[in-house]
Amino acid sequence: MSELTAKYVDGLYEDLRDPIEAAAYLNAAVEDGDQQGFLLALRDVAEARGIAQTARSAGLNRENIYRMLSATGNPQLASLKSLLHSLGLRLSIEADLLQPTLPRNTETILAESSESYHTAES
Repeated sequence: MSELTAKYVDGLYEDLRDPIEAAAYLNAAVEDGDQQGFLLALRDVAEARGIAQTARSAGLNRENIYRMLSATGNPQLASLKSLLHSLGLRLSIEADLLQPTLPRNTETILAESSESYHTAES
């Protein structure tokens, strides 16, 4: 590893020790939509905090963390949640307000309501 690369990695890891910075880093990886990129970003966060300590805290073994956070990793949700919790982070889902959608049966209800209204008018 070159000196410049080592300085970059050291600086990145220092930033990723802060849970707010780590969350922003992981959210950016999620927004990219690439599972491999997200897993490697999560690996950066775990390495910044220390893989051995993270593994103990998560109740996982170190080798399993490396495997699940590899480019070909496919972690179970429970393992992912445990790992995130050990890093002081959590998984969260939020509504995409830019793409409003109606619940699946809403269109049927609206159509039936409209039909009832038109029938009542007749």
